Amino acid sequence: MAGQDLLVSQDNNDINGPEDLEGKNLCSVTGSTSAQKIKDEYAGTVNLVEQGGYADCVTMLGSGGVDAVTTDDIILAGLAATDANSGKFKVVGNPFTEEKYVVGIPKDSDQCQAINDAITKMIDDGAWEEAVTKNTEGADYKYNEDLNPPTPDACA
Repeated sequence: MAGQDLLVSQDNNDINGPEDLEGKNLCSVTGSTSAQKIKDEYAGTVNLVEQGGYADCVTMLGSGGVDAVTTDDIILAGLAATDANSGKFKVVGNPFTEEKYVVGIPKDSDQCQAINDAITKMIDDGAWEEAVTKNTEGADYKYNEDLNPPTPDACA
């Protein structure tokens, strides 16, 4: 489970959630659900700058062209954790949506239980948490412990 959150410069202590974006420039990807959420709920107060990709948004954040970037927190953490960005940005850590990540398989697949078993094993043996930690190192990111680790849905 992820949640839409904000990425800001490491030294920014003024933006702690969407309520702090009034009059600010916020970047997201054109056509994304994250951009739509901002248009639907914060259009009157936030200047939404749309780009073709999140890397473009992060470049704008680094150059001061925008005050924050928004999408799912785990994506933001991955962007912040890259070698080029490590230590420059932080995920605010105040998600304002819940986004369920899933494994897509054909409806007639017989692999659902095997996939659920593999996910459960990864959670039980610590591999899930190790993967999240390793891939977000340097991003100052903590996953939402109320919603994670995930619980696989029952197979139909």
